[in-house]
Formats: sequence, C-alpha cells, structure tokens
Amino acid sequence: MGLAEWFSTFCTNIQVQQTVAISTRYKAITQRLNTDFWTTTSDTAHSLYTGSYGRNTAMNGFSDLDMIFQLPYSVYQQYDSYVGNGQSALLQAVKKSIEKRYSTTSIRADGQVILVPFSDGITFEVVPAFINTDNSYTYPDANDGGRWRTTDPKPEIDAIRSRNAACNDNLVRLCRMMRSWKQKWDVPIGGLLVDTLAYQFIENYGYRDKSFFYYDFMCRDCFKWMADQDEKQEFWKAPGSGHYVYGKGLFQYKAKRCYNISLEAIGHESANPKREWSAQQKWREIFGTAFPD
Repeated sequence: MGLAEWFSTFCTNIQVQQTVAISTRYKAITQRLNTDFWTTTSDTAHSLYTGSYGRNTAMNGFSDLDMIFQLPYSVYQQYDSYVGNGQSALLQAVKKSIEKRYSTTSIRADGQVILVPFSDGITFEVVPAFINTDNSYTYPDANDGGRWRTTDPKPEIDAIRSRNAACNDNLVRLCRMMRSWKQKWDVPIGGLLVDTLAYQFIENYGYRDKSFFYYDFMCRDCFKWMADQDEKQEFWKAPGSGHYVYGKGLFQYKAKRCYNISLEAIGHESANPKREWSAQQKWREIFGTAFPD
C-alpha cells in the first residue's frame, strides 16, 4: 500500500457510515411534521440537512445531526402573538408532533431545538423555522423569555459544494481529515471554523485539484497555514453567508505541532530506502487510528 492508498483508505474510514439510518430517521421526522403542520405526507418536503452533515463535512462518529423543518407562516403568526414566550410553546408543539412517531424516545426541547436521541449515539437536533424572502430562516429561541433569531445555512452549503467541485472533491475530504485531527488532538475549534479555514486555505492552493498522491503535502501545508493564523483574530467569515465564526481557543499551537510531525512523515516517505511504516506511524500520530498502519 503506497502513499495514495494510505490517504484514500483514511478518507474512506472517516466517512459517515450510518447514512441509511440517518436518511430513514430524517424522512420519518419530516413525514410526521408534514402530516401535522402541512397536511401532506411527504417525507422530503420542507426539510433541510444543515450543520456539518448538510455541508457534507461530517466524519464518522459525529454525534449531532442538524436539520431545519420549515413551518407555514401562519404558524409563526400564531406563536408570535403569544403574550409570553410563544417560542417555547412552538418548540413544545413540534416536540409533541415528533413524539407521535418516536413515542418511546426521550425527546426534549432545548432552547432553540428539539433533541431526538438514538441508540447509536446520533442525536437529531430539529430546528423549526420559517423561510424569509431572502431564503434565510427565522427560528425560535425560548431562552430568557423568548425571541426570534435568524440563520442562513443554504449559502454555506452551496459555497462548500461549489468549491469542493472545483477542487476535485478535495475540500470535503480535507474538512473531514481536519476533524479527525481535531478529535485526536482535542483541538479547541468548532466544526464550522474547521470548514471555514479549510475553505479559505484551499482557494488558492497549488495542489487543490490533485489526487490522493498529494494529500501528504496538502495536510502539511494546511497545518502550516492554520499555524500562521493571527492568534489575536477573534472571528472568521463563514463561506457563502459571511456570518462571523468565532474561535473557541487557540488552535495554532497544535497545528504547528502537527505541521512539524507531517514534515517528519514526509521525510520518512522520501528517504532512500523509504521508511513507509515510520511515515504511517507519524500520520497516525496526527490523525489517530483511522489512518491505516
């Protein structure tokens, strides 16, 4: 197994494995909510995958599945007219609807979402929302007496999809690999910031459309790029939407550590004779056991 096969196998290993179960649950929730709020039994209409799964950047073992369910505007008018915390009442109404489908599941409303946990460790976070004229969404926040908030996931999804297509599918794989690094090294960085940084890095990267054979260079150069980010910077702009994505802590030091380890790995790869086992151990030191040995 050579370099390209290592990274190809690694990327396969970190792909989400439960796609069939996820789709089944997504359709079941969608159908139940459509039945109660839209008088249709469609299992696809009015729903949207969001978050990392919607952007196609989630890695195997992820725990939170974000989805938006669009409600009719008349429902917004109904709950917006409440004297006190119509947002909480709306969340409860959506919760009761989902409970008709998953009656034995411990479903709960939590501030802005309805949490639907499943036994394989994945929790669906259902956001009831209303479409705006600019295709953003208004959704309820029941905290502190209740208010309406706005989210705009579609431009982020479209931006990742478009750039990924222009990069020979390398952007999505890079996002997943950086998630594997985040998990292995306990990096204080959120998933959307991982995607944002990968998106910005690959825009003008020289090997952006190359094959798996260049993935060692791509990972090395991405770590270097991340390590060089200004430690005083508080936020970055999300792809597509331009919304501010705030940092959770300093990730630069661990990026620099893994940049140096990647140099060691590439040194083993280019030695004469090649030290392939040693190179693989260095990549496993960065990415964990999903990287083949």
